[in-house]
Amino acid sequence: MDSERNIPTGILGFPVAPFNEKDELDEQALYKNISFLISNGLESIFIGCGAGEFHAISEDEYETMIDIAHEATQSQVPIYTGVGGNIRTAVRQAELSEKKGADGYLILPPYLVEGTPQGNVEYISQVAQSTQLNSIVYQRNNVLLTKESLQQLVTIPQVVGFKDGVGDMERNIQLTQAVGDRLQWMNGMPMAEVTMPAYIPLGFEGYSSAISNYIPHISRLFYESLLHGDKETVTDIYRDVILPINDIRKQRPGYAVALIKAGMEIVGLPVRNTVRPPLTPVESSHYKELEAVINVAFDKYSLQTK
Repeated sequence: MDSERNIPTGILGFPVAPFNEKDELDEQALYKNISFLISNGLESIFIGCGAGEFHAISEDEYETMIDIAHEATQSQVPIYTGVGGNIRTAVRQAELSEKKGADGYLILPPYLVEGTPQGNVEYISQVAQSTQLNSIVYQRNNVLLTKESLQQLVTIPQVVGFKDGVGDMERNIQLTQAVGDRLQWMNGMPMAEVTMPAYIPLGFEGYSSAISNYIPHISRLFYESLLHGDKETVTDIYRDVILPINDIRKQRPGYAVALIKAGMEIVGLPVRNTVRPPLTPVESSHYKELEAVINVAFDKYSLQTK
């Protein structure tokens, strides 16, 4: 990896796209969301990605979100954007990200179509080479990379990272063994804390933490406990917080995003339990279940890791 490139590691922050009563982007709430993540020690900000409802925001909102990320971070941590969709849109977003001074971007899978392995390589290559910014490959849904595909992509200097959202550990072993530390490896599974113990031995040093948006002290305590081999604390947090939240997340499609906003509302952050279609807000019964888990997260686990 190029040591001069600002490559994200550790716990990766993925802010949401807060909407007000008029279904407009709530700029102040987004600023507070990002500031909250940084004040709690997250090592990078990924703006306008999955948690940020990339699929539902307008071009103007996308650009505004990047501006707010810069304003809130004040260059304290690297900023990455989400780019994707059809190839021309993805390239346009990549070029905008470069113009706006981002450090890089996460290349999201193209929607609605399934390409061949070589087609996926060409899509990622064109986006990665459209600017000089860092590019992170995102393996998820319709983009599954082979060892040969990834070996082609690492010849591109801009490609610095790989984020996995599939969870095929045999494939991940093949990829990490083929490429090694040429890339920064990141766990991008939904509720990534659940699977992080399986990823660390393969060289995955970072992960996207949805719960860091509302209980970042749990994310930090869990990650540090994993790294230091504190199995007792890891087991306790699994039982009390992570697995119960994951069980709620699996109750409805789209809760990977909606549950974040509900959690933020519960802890008093200025983010409403609202999402744009086709996602739906967290239902009342699930909201109450989440609230109970969050109470445990604060009652049993102090904020000493902040």
